[in-house]
Amino acid sequence: MHMYLKGSKWHMQRRRRRRSNPLIIIVLVLMIGAVLYFNSIVIPTIPQAIQPTPTATSDPEQLLTRARQLYDEGNLTLAIEAYKDAILTDATNPATFVELARAQVQAGDYVSAETSARNALLLNPENPMAHAMLGWSLNFLGQSIEAEVALNRSIELDPQNALAHAFLAELLADTGDYIGASEESRTAMAIDDQSLEVRSARAYVLEATGNYEEALQEYQTALAKNDKIPDLYLGLGRTYRALQQYPEAIDAFGQANALNPADPLPETYTSEVYITMGEYGKAVQFAEQALRDEPGKPQRWGNLGIALYRNLQYLEAVDAFQYAIQGGITEEGIVVEGLPIDYDWADYYYLYGFALARTEQCSQAIPIAQALISNLSADFTSVANGEAILEICAAGPVESDTEPTEEPSPEGEGSLIEAVA
Repeated sequence: MHMYLKGSKWHMQRRRRRRSNPLIIIVLVLMIGAVLYFNSIVIPTIPQAIQPTPTATSDPEQLLTRARQLYDEGNLTLAIEAYKDAILTDATNPATFVELARAQVQAGDYVSAETSARNALLLNPENPMAHAMLGWSLNFLGQSIEAEVALNRSIELDPQNALAHAFLAELLADTGDYIGASEESRTAMAIDDQSLEVRSARAYVLEATGNYEEALQEYQTALAKNDKIPDLYLGLGRTYRALQQYPEAIDAFGQANALNPADPLPETYTSEVYITMGEYGKAVQFAEQALRDEPGKPQRWGNLGIALYRNLQYLEAVDAFQYAIQGGITEEGIVVEGLPIDYDWADYYYLYGFALARTEQCSQAIPIAQALISNLSADFTSVANGEAILEICAAGPVESDTEPTEEPSPEGEGSLIEAVA
């Protein structure tokens, strides 16, 4: 509306109203009728689309039950994810972190297991199972001192904690305390002989003490409880190898590799079995596969060097041993730290020396031989091989038939300590 002031009076002027058009009115009436017909007749005959339903809030107890079921079925990967989902819905329950750590250790993810155990301890520093899982994961990570502290703390909090005794038995076996390991494994068995981890620990102690037949039975018992644990197959394979049942050992290592392809140990062990069988070409193949899994580990280079040496590939063996002993940066840019001369790595050193001598690189072979003789004088094998390398180099470029002196067989060790296992 518009207002106009005329003289002394107000005047309101409205917009001019248009005259009605009959034709337009008829069209509008028809359109309204069509809409009414469509709504009342056509729409009811159209199938309704499925409507989304609101997502229900996840129940942490249901997720936890699902995770436990998956773990019991041996589906470790799915179980781990289910435990993580349960934690996302309720991060205040330390028991969930403990169970997650247990599954992560069984799956070979020791770093994540340590983190999960520590998270459980943040929620409850006095949780004995959290201390047990922390000690278990730390032992696998090679931190034996910290692991023993955690396991002893677990037992202090709960002397009837079978898993803590079992994990401590494994640690003591790793550190060479076979009497203590045997006692702890028997204690764990007395508390709970139905536990997978308890039977596994008992098998490990029996294997470490040379009681291979009994160890084999215990590994099989543990696998009957859960046949999806890669570490159990590794132990089974090692035991078969000790019993000289090589095809069975190779099969067990293959099972371990299928369950945890990122772990280099199954392929490393398989390579060692093929070396024992004299099938050096296959040994090289599996050592190379293990190296691809862990190219920064000097031991993988050393194991490859041994396989190459046995396969008479001396030049290639030299290259592999150089990474193991001297270290360096691989073509892919991976840094490898060399291993010091030590009794644990003596075979890398003397086979490296032999490979250098056989490829007429005595200027490098002689210092290796001298280091073996002077630094590892308590080891007859290392001294004998050092002297043999010097003899090859003294003989000149003429090919020598001298072979490395093998490590003495540990036969009889099992019977010496069998009584305490």
